[in-house]
Amino acid sequence: MSDITIKPVTVKTPYWDIAANLLLPPDFDEKTTYPAVVSAHPIGSCKEQTAGNVYGPALAKEGFVVIAFDASFQGESGGEPRWTEDPARRVADFSYVVDHLVTLDYVDADRIGVLGICGGGGYATNATMLERRFKALGAVVPVNYGRLMQEGFSQYDAIALLEQVAEQRTKEARGGDVQVNELLPPSPAAAQEAGATDRDVVEATEYYKTDRGGKPNGVARMNFGTLNQALNWDAFLRAETMLTQPALIVVGDQPGAFGSYRDGMELYGRIASSKDRQLVVAEGYSHYDLYDQAEPVKIALDALIPFYRKHLGQDA
Repeated sequence: MSDITIKPVTVKTPYWDIAANLLLPPDFDEKTTYPAVVSAHPIGSCKEQTAGNVYGPALAKEGFVVIAFDASFQGESGGEPRWTEDPARRVADFSYVVDHLVTLDYVDADRIGVLGICGGGGYATNATMLERRFKALGAVVPVNYGRLMQEGFSQYDAIALLEQVAEQRTKEARGGDVQVNELLPPSPAAAQEAGATDRDVVEATEYYKTDRGGKPNGVARMNFGTLNQALNWDAFLRAETMLTQPALIVVGDQPGAFGSYRDGMELYGRIASSKDRQLVVAEGYSHYDLYDQAEPVKIALDALIPFYRKHLGQDA
């Protein structure tokens, strides 16, 4: 059996282009129709990281067409100012990616699912509520970015952060420099020197700032003047009534400051309206273990693959 094929593609929007990689199954045949999965990267990440180089290839090898894309303002996608993390725009990106998929003759428009990791899992959840072309949701260590901004990323003082953002935007409007913040220490050694002890911060640095997971476009930085876009946003708003599609949530049981264990549990509890809700807890593993470590990723994929086969109509 041949390996998967990775094909760079451009997704058109009315505003700018979204850069994506199509991952095509082994022995791909354009005359055959395939189920498809849209794969969304974490906050501060890019399509070449966990969504597109771990989960995407694994699903493609199982016969799914996978499209991993860079969020607007990030990676190789368009949008200014750079490194903006705008929840509304990130959710809208999913629909443009689906618009692209349904133009491909080899993609079955009635068999499209979505997968998101970390913040991508929160965005994928929100997008699934709004995008009925998604027939199944997979969320691996999902993080509700709005909740994270309202709490940990604002030091539990959202109003103070909003005041700082307001000052920065006034400065920029008057010609001052744009402020772009690094979200992580530059290296594990720097994290240790700074006294970082939280599991998620330490392990994020080990992932993003070393050869383990580091990629040129996965820079983990954020435009400070745009942070107000998230402070009144909730990835899970109305999930109780609007998320009716099947959903599979995967979390590790070793919690950290970014809160994916908490958010995943909350999401599972709120989606009783889902036609088939499933929760997988990878015992003994953390948020970043589920990005790329063999055993926890296997736990996730052993659930995701049959889940997508069942709900996207693919024969096992």
